[in-house]
Amino acid sequence: MPLTLRKLLFAAVSSLSLAATAHAADKLVIAATPVPHAELLELVKPILAKEGVNLEVKVFTDYVQPSVQTNEKRVDGNFFLHQPYLNEFKKKHRNDIQTVVAKVHVEPFAGYSRRHKTLADLPEGATIALPNDPSNSGRSLVLLAKQGLITLKDPANILATTRDIASNPKKLKFRELEAAMLPRVLDQVDLALINTNYALEAKLNPVNDSLFIEDANSPYANLLVAREDNADSPAIKRLAAALTSPAVKQFIADKYQGAVVPAF
Repeated sequence: MPLTLRKLLFAAVSSLSLAATAHAADKLVIAATPVPHAELLELVKPILAKEGVNLEVKVFTDYVQPSVQTNEKRVDGNFFLHQPYLNEFKKKHRNDIQTVVAKVHVEPFAGYSRRHKTLADLPEGATIALPNDPSNSGRSLVLLAKQGLITLKDPANILATTRDIASNPKKLKFRELEAAMLPRVLDQVDLALINTNYALEAKLNPVNDSLFIEDANSPYANLLVAREDNADSPAIKRLAAALTSPAVKQFIADKYQGAVVPAF
């Protein structure tokens, strides 16, 4: 084989080897809940591929495993939680290594009923279903207080519990359930406060199907979170840039029609 050809082949093989190494180094595994988080990640996957980042989306249907697997370094990060939830999670897990990388969107929280058409129809002693994690339970109670259904000792306490209810004129009864279960019990309760991602999965439109909904001025922006040891990596930075791009903002506006609101 001529020396020149041999050099060219060697150079080509070396380039392929380096490309493969770079590609492997830029693999990114992100844990997410299905809607809209995994949908948004799937949207940016081709964009990242062009930039040399191989994005793998690991889908979960609960609010615990994405954080747990991030802490255990089984994934590179997650996309499902908001800051109040992360704060509570960090209190419970001393080894928490999650770091916020970007704010992406707000999912306005809402109240739904299949038994009643308006809040005025709620009877005395009505059963209200709430998420059982502290941050979203408090969020629910603050929203109920804004509707005039209850009053809280501290109306600004986003971590309020049912023990913090100051007055309950309709003698409402509260059931606290895992957030993913709430759409499934709509037929069994008078009202359910449901996170938008689970509402969308259940084909509920927060804008059209709810009795009331949070406004966009919310401290509950959903976050892209990474591990402390990779939060500044080029791959995570590329993912953050893609998720907060004009294309994603337009996609959110077109697809979710107010049920999800950009936070950037």
